[in-house]
Amino acid sequence: MDFKKHSSMKIFFIGLLLAGLATSVSGQSKYIDRQGKATFFSSAPMEDIKAQNDQAVSIIDTESGEVVASMLMRSFNFRKALMEEHFNENYVESHKYPKASFKGKVTNIGEVDFSKDGKYTLVVSGEITLHGITRPLTLKANAVIRNGAIQAHAVFPLTVKDFEIEVPRLVINNIAEVVEVTVSFNYQKMNP
Repeated sequence: MDFKKHSSMKIFFIGLLLAGLATSVSGQSKYIDRQGKATFFSSAPMEDIKAQNDQAVSIIDTESGEVVASMLMRSFNFRKALMEEHFNENYVESHKYPKASFKGKVTNIGEVDFSKDGKYTLVVSGEITLHGITRPLTLKANAVIRNGAIQAHAVFPLTVKDFEIEVPRLVINNIAEVVEVTVSFNYQKMNP
């Protein structure tokens, strides 16, 4: 595939994604991060696998508590090119299911003063969609509010079979049944 064409398609897709995310969150107090980080870590008997995505997009509405996030699966980078190829072609099938997304709400929004610097625990509950499968997800995120910006960080487990991701018997000892996912967002106020 022509790199220039692929890069343009990626930018166009991310633009469409951002427009969709922005319209799906209601309220006046919207914060966005267009370069959030998502990593996953699989610890198995034969090897550990870690990948990072630095292009996750997320919006939080501090009035309603609504949170949305999305990322392209092909944006995960691995230590080995072959791991990346297998991840995209054999496991998450990114040609069929190009993105993962989350839509939910901060359920303890009343306990957080977004106008005041400080540290807070956000309880976020919603649904995650990965590999074409949607599952409920509740997690706790640590948030630091400083100078009008919001930094949020969460670590949570995902079970591979819950998303109908098949692991061939030949490599069953190479991939953990439960992977640890870490997300980090540095939200800035959206321009009206």
